[in-house]
Amino acid sequence: MNENCIFCKIANKEIESEIVYEDDEILAFKDLSAQAPIHFLFIPKKHIRSMNELSAEDFVLVARILGKVKDLAEEYGVSETGYRTVINCNKDAGQEVFHLHVHLLGGRAFTWPPG
Repeated sequence: MNENCIFCKIANKEIESEIVYEDDEILAFKDLSAQAPIHFLFIPKKHIRSMNELSAEDFVLVARILGKVKDLAEEYGVSETGYRTVINCNKDAGQEVFHLHVHLLGGRAFTWPPG
């Protein structure tokens, strides 16, 4: 855990969030600045700063996160119509919180490129 990380604080229940999934290693919650009707953030409870910090042992955890993204897309009814997943890595890519997280966005049509 990183004591200055807002996502670590959410994972440790120091900051309230609207949780949509949780297990021993993963937490998923609604994004406060939602960009779509469905906008969830999936985080490992283990503090990993970005994709660049992943170790070989973290790959299994990331695969589990992606599996949960799929599961929640189905549960919330966006798997058939379509959804977007996003992982931003570092500042120029738009990463604002430096704790690895996966965005799940759905419930509306998206354009490409996103901007």
